Amino acid sequence: MCRLVVVTRQLRPVGGTVQTDIDPRSLIGRKAFDRNGAKIGTVDEVYLDDATGEPEWAAVRTGLFSRDAFVPLEPSELAVEGLRVPYDRKLIKDAPDFGVGRHLSPEQELQLYHHYRLDISAPVSDSRSPSPGED
Repeated sequence: MCRLVVVTRQLRPVGGTVQTDIDPRSLIGRKAFDRNGAKIGTVDEVYLDDATGEPEWAAVRTGLFSRDAFVPLEPSELAVEGLRVPYDRKLIKDAPDFGVGRHLSPEQELQLYHHYRLDISAPVSDSRSPSPGED
């Protein structure tokens, strides 16, 4: 459902529009902070929605055993000091660990949505076209 945008070492256009007003190219290497301002780690990678091309998840290197934690970019916001994620540090560090550097499957993305208690009533990103008679 989400593809990895490899902009960790090279800056290149990633396509798509950014509804969250966060440019994925500007996130790599930025510090990430929880809702209370506690440092979580550093943004390692950005994942785009397959259907829309919009940035959806960031992998944040937490420093704890060099683990990356996935955080949602919506409703996070980019501030002067870095990426502010509106969740507690513990919840972020307890996020499912899928490793980084590869595509997130629909099942993995669904686990992340559940973990952060995000609304999944709207389609997460179903890139298939409806069949005839299906709406």
